[in-house]
Amino acid sequence: MSDAALILDPIVGIDLGTTHSLVAFCDAAGPRILQSESGQRLLPSVVRYREGFAVEVGSDARRQAVEFPLDTVLSAKRLMGRSFDESKLLRSGFQFEVVEGTRGLAAISAGGAFVLPQEVAAVILGELRRIAELQLGCEVRRAVITVPAYFDDGQRQATRDAARLAGIDAVRIVNEPTAAALAYGIGRRGQAQTIAVYDFGGGTFDVSILQVIPESASGDGDLFRVIATAGDTQLGGDDLDNALAQQLLRDAGLASRAGTEVQVAAGSRQALRDFAESTKIALSQRERAQIDIDLGSGMKLQRTITRLEFESLASPFIERTILACESALRDAGGIAIDRVILVGGSTRIPLVRKRVGEFFAMEPYTALDPDCVVALGAAVQASVLQGIRGDVLLLDVIPLSLGIETVGGAVAKLLTRNATIPARAKEMFSTSVDNQSHVQLHVLQGEREMVSDCRSLAHFELRDIPPMPAGIPQIEVEFLVDANGVLHVTAGERRSGRRATVQVVPSFGLTNQEIERIERESVVHARSDMHHHRVVDLAVNSLLDIKWIGDALSRIRDDLSAEYVDSLESLITRLKGFVSLAQTSPHEVDANAFLQAKEELDRASVAMHEKSISKSLRAIPASLSTTISTPNTLRKT
Repeated sequence: MSDAALILDPIVGIDLGTTHSLVAFCDAAGPRILQSESGQRLLPSVVRYREGFAVEVGSDARRQAVEFPLDTVLSAKRLMGRSFDESKLLRSGFQFEVVEGTRGLAAISAGGAFVLPQEVAAVILGELRRIAELQLGCEVRRAVITVPAYFDDGQRQATRDAARLAGIDAVRIVNEPTAAALAYGIGRRGQAQTIAVYDFGGGTFDVSILQVIPESASGDGDLFRVIATAGDTQLGGDDLDNALAQQLLRDAGLASRAGTEVQVAAGSRQALRDFAESTKIALSQRERAQIDIDLGSGMKLQRTITRLEFESLASPFIERTILACESALRDAGGIAIDRVILVGGSTRIPLVRKRVGEFFAMEPYTALDPDCVVALGAAVQASVLQGIRGDVLLLDVIPLSLGIETVGGAVAKLLTRNATIPARAKEMFSTSVDNQSHVQLHVLQGEREMVSDCRSLAHFELRDIPPMPAGIPQIEVEFLVDANGVLHVTAGERRSGRRATVQVVPSFGLTNQEIERIERESVVHARSDMHHHRVVDLAVNSLLDIKWIGDALSRIRDDLSAEYVDSLESLITRLKGFVSLAQTSPHEVDANAFLQAKEELDRASVAMHEKSISKSLRAIPASLSTTISTPNTLRKT
């Protein structure tokens, strides 16, 4: 198959991250990150909403998070596939409000409406798809998408739901550490190795132990076989930012160690988290950083924080990652490790590298960009599925055990964690009551022995069993986890031949009906949504015009004719009317008339701006004027 044919329907690799997301593509020349028009490789996983409509995504939304803290959604990945009750246990310090959605799902209140985390992820995936289509010059419909290795079935299904909402077929879901190992393996063909991938990202932590078996031994291309994985889906760089932000609040006297806090405005709190993140990054390069924050209402915080102080705050979180490494090594049978690969932005922290090196007794491999390696690995797997590469084979594992509920609330495990996928298991069961005509099957995921301590995935029934004494029916239950990590459960009564099959849609995933409703609404409301988006953009740009024109007018009003000033103020008043209506009833705005009003004001203000610039230049002293016009001081705008 030629490259020209392949590019018509490419499969891209996507790293859908908690703080940043990336898209990559792999052809015969190798994997590469696809960049936006502005040359950015990392897309901030941030979406700003207005009246339930996503008005900004990526860097623009990130920049506006302080101004619109309650309408800007960050770190939504932590809520993917979670119930509302589970969300209350998270320690993420969300600025937006988490509310209870349909069927107990965790939903987000933003922009005056409720959105699901899957819908937020779909907006991010849609932007990555747009970037890929721009760079590849063709429609992009398929992707390999990565998830944390310790994502459970509900979170994986939520990721697939988000892809479908973005118009993307998730042809394969791959664990992030496994994808990183694939990227590492390019250029090292034929080397037998055991690799530990330590993946400490913005919102999750994973560690995976993989064996690389050369083609000469496997006979099927280089074989990447995951033998153990462990981690924590609620542990990441966000937690370090929150810990530092909380310490700064305590330093300012706005919080106690017991957790009581003085009320701080949401915008100030978001600014504090941004500052904490910047400080964390700075302390990875320097021994100390200067803190100077205005928290509003006359509250200011000025101090110097040292790397040692930050490491004291970060240490408990880092030690939790080391405990997970111990667990993964135990599950792998204490196998000797040849190489440790670092993945995720948090691995740039010196203490992280130090502790990982101490634990594995070797210097971690840092040549790969920890931000990009997962997306590059996903692109490699995409190229394998597309037939571009045939020199690697990937075997991943189940992160958590799968089973069904038995009498007394116990769990019978059919597939245990770290089983290689695709995986299949069968087990025989029977009834506990005479003459049962149907059996309720409860599918669970987890490592505990009782139902109350595991995660419910699905319920379904095997019906119309002929009446028989308890213990006589022979009910065979089969679990099949396919290459995408999707669980299929089949139950059949051997004597009667009755069977029931279900592709598990987890309790906290979206049902097909819900996905279809969201897709249907996007089509039905496409025209009004586009209108709304256009009006919102016009309002934002118009407010900037009004401010700049108003500032200039106040400076040189006396130099302008009264008629000209009256004309400008009339046009400003007219445009303000459109902005006001856009803020209250956007669907009632005539967008064409709004644009015309903005353009009329822009044209009318040109003469004023020219006069303002001329006056400013005349006010510059001759010596300064000479200085700023030298070539060395010119600045491109």
